[in-house]
Amino acid sequence: MELRRWKAVALLTLGAALLVSGDAPAKLTRDDAQKLKSPVANTKKSIARGRVIFMQNCTSCHGENGKAEGSLVADATDLTSPQLYKSGTSEGEIFHSIRDGAGDQMPAFKSQLDSETDIWNLVNFVRTLWPESARPAVQDDAK
Repeated sequence: MELRRWKAVALLTLGAALLVSGDAPAKLTRDDAQKLKSPVANTKKSIARGRVIFMQNCTSCHGENGKAEGSLVADATDLTSPQLYKSGTSEGEIFHSIRDGAGDQMPAFKSQLDSETDIWNLVNFVRTLWPESARPAVQDDAK
């Protein structure tokens, strides 16, 4: 039993170290977030990983389709309508909203996710929920 507890602490410490060593500053202003560029390519592999993370962490508020229909959180954002995003739609602003939270209803997920890479994967997935004309192009996966 003690070994399991030690492993859990080690994993949490490793996760925290990954977050601290990521590319984004610990504190971001909205201006900083607008300028932030993803180090993770918008590929099918990244989007698939982001979808898994979304299904595990985001559906209780945003729904499986991202529309926030019937959500228990009254002000949950409809992620399929970028014009409704209150904290901005640049990749950095979405990253900032996920990592650090947004407004009173959106909690910070930096401690729930394994790494900043996973947050960027989630950003890539969220943007696939947008109307096709607004989505960024998907790049080929590295071979």
